[in-house]
Amino acid sequence: MYSRLPGRVRYHHPAPSPPEFPRAQSSVPFSSSCTPCAKNLGVVMDNRLSLSKNIAAVSRACRFFLYNIRKVRPFLTTYSTQLLVQAMVLSRLDYCNSLLAGLPASATRPLQLIQNAAVFNLHRHSHVTPLLTTLNWLPVIARIKFKTLVLAYQAVKGSAPAYLHQIFKPYMPARSLRSATSGRLAPPPLRTCTSRTHLLSVLAPRWWNDLPVEVRTAETLTHFKRRLKTHLFRLHLSPSLPTPL
Repeated sequence: MYSRLPGRVRYHHPAPSPPEFPRAQSSVPFSSSCTPCAKNLGVVMDNRLSLSKNIAAVSRACRFFLYNIRKVRPFLTTYSTQLLVQAMVLSRLDYCNSLLAGLPASATRPLQLIQNAAVFNLHRHSHVTPLLTTLNWLPVIARIKFKTLVLAYQAVKGSAPAYLHQIFKPYMPARSLRSATSGRLAPPPLRTCTSRTHLLSVLAPRWWNDLPVEVRTAETLTHFKRRLKTHLFRLHLSPSLPTPL
């Protein structure tokens, strides 16, 4: 294109069009429907937060390891087998098990059956309860309570993440009472206690306040774990154990 003017010819160049880039073809088909479960940090969360998918996945993985341990059991000593079970099976039962707090015993029963099978890998033809006491292993329900109360202790002492400090608040009475120095936690509102009994903010203060004073007022985390484990053993396995000091 050009235009004639007196004494000169002026050309008009059209503006260049922007380059077109080829669109990348996605290999993942897009779907508008939501998935019923997702994995986060190794925990399978379902849309109802029942954690049934996670319990099934943990049980399946533990059965696989128990099957392999059973094949090499004739070549191992009892102590070596115990270490192998603790590393491969019990560690998976304990991973994020505080999320299972508040679930009924029927929901956590598959995990307890896995622990029973792990015990039978060490000693056959014996009852589970005395073997758990001999091995110093807490049952699954007590292990869930143990992990939850350890988190509560760390929140009380200030070593837990900030979001846990908002859940676990020390009990401060309106007037000077003896219970102010007993290390109790403030219970949640009554409406929350009656409608959401499975919440961590409801269960943890209730379990914490049910502990003996000697356990709640432990000076260090090591002392707290030792006293708490003795208390849970006496509560769930052997009532004849002495009171933790």
